[in-house]
Amino acid sequence: MTALRLMANDVHELHRDGARVMFHIPTSALFELDAVSGAVLDRLRDGDGMTKDQLARDLAGRFSAGEVDETLAELGRIGLLDERARTIPPLPQHGLTTLVLNVNTGCNLSCSYCYKEDLAAPAQGERMDLDTAKRSIDLLLAEAAGATGRKKANLVFFGGEPLTNMALIRAAVEYAEQAGRAQGIEIEFSLTTNATLLTTEIIDYFNAHRFGLTISMDGPRALHDKNRKTVGGQGTYDVVAEKVRLLLSRYRARPVGARVTLTPGVTDVRAIHDHLRGELGFFEVGYAPATAGDDALFNLSEAELAEVFAGFKALGQDYLEAALAGHNNGFGNMHQLMTDLVLGTRKLIPCGAGVGMLAVDKDGDLHLCHRFTGSGLGHFGSVDAGIDRGALETFISGALDREGRGCSSCRIRNLCSGGCYHESYARSGDPLNPTYHYCDILRDWVDFGIEIFLRINAQNPSFFDHHVMPRRATS
Repeated sequence: MTALRLMANDVHELHRDGARVMFHIPTSALFELDAVSGAVLDRLRDGDGMTKDQLARDLAGRFSAGEVDETLAELGRIGLLDERARTIPPLPQHGLTTLVLNVNTGCNLSCSYCYKEDLAAPAQGERMDLDTAKRSIDLLLAEAAGATGRKKANLVFFGGEPLTNMALIRAAVEYAEQAGRAQGIEIEFSLTTNATLLTTEIIDYFNAHRFGLTISMDGPRALHDKNRKTVGGQGTYDVVAEKVRLLLSRYRARPVGARVTLTPGVTDVRAIHDHLRGELGFFEVGYAPATAGDDALFNLSEAELAEVFAGFKALGQDYLEAALAGHNNGFGNMHQLMTDLVLGTRKLIPCGAGVGMLAVDKDGDLHLCHRFTGSGLGHFGSVDAGIDRGALETFISGALDREGRGCSSCRIRNLCSGGCYHESYARSGDPLNPTYHYCDILRDWVDFGIEIFLRINAQNPSFFDHHVMPRRATS
């Protein structure tokens, strides 16, 4: 009789209020273990392969043969008793549905930690012209039309500071809306800005065209002004806060979020959240720890990273309390993790870069994402020549192949999938080298998130229906 062997790298166990919970790594699903399933897992984990009859005899004093058989059948159905040969998953086939236009390399600020490799001072900024933008939109629509079942596409404006090329944004939106209607494809627009150039007229324009807006802001004045300065070295908090209040008082099309970059001295995430969410009124705040910039002065140390994630856990407890009361406290990092667990996210690659998304520089060359414009990674085609499918397939195949990397057996491999390509590139020069400096702390963060998920699911599962599923419907 064939020996049974547990696929140990596909199982992670947690304990909650005396109960045993199994995290099924391939599907990000969670199962509460009863007495018999717990005993079967323990015995398979301890034994060096045993037959079904041997297992039934070992457990005969506690469970019937029928109970053991039923449990083994369930474990087999979810692939935990299969010795699968190593295979590289197939390339995801979604088609290009998001295109990022780098409309100006220039920025009116001089943030000390900026990762953009093609960033320029305002006077030296290189702007995309309308012809390049139109050809980019044509490529996006052609790709979106070929993506089975897709009737939507996303056009993202980025910089530098994109509002420094507002004339192009207006013209590109007009062209995209007309061309999209002609092809029966709805184009959604989004933009990340430092907010300093917002006016009432621009806000109303964005509102009319239902832009998704994200504001780069690092918290209250003392923290924001550490790094987010003008070219002349002056802090920008006062003007940004004023513009944010104006924006949030007028903008109704979609929720507005803030993006915070955490650097040495800017690690008090609870104070930052209280200010951005509680005082200014952002719908959601997401946090990005800086660990891979060119200047080590702005990278968080291991101790500072630990401090950040301790703050994340404090905010996570606040998230839990709010969720049990039926509210979302706007902690974007935790809400994304809840979304992944609810939907059973299985990330074969870190993000959509190179699969559903590409970025266009001012010359019309295609890059893996907006972070790589101006980098030495190389292009993946152009808006004139089209997408270089061969180069993309080679890159994505490398990302899918986890053999020889820590990701192959990591319990959060389908939630992290190796981490940000650009962060890896900035640290090691290899975009496919996993962000190992994060691994232990991210595993602990996911375990913490699973605990939060289980408590919400046990005490107020309707929270997910009201606050996660609508997010999925609009994504």
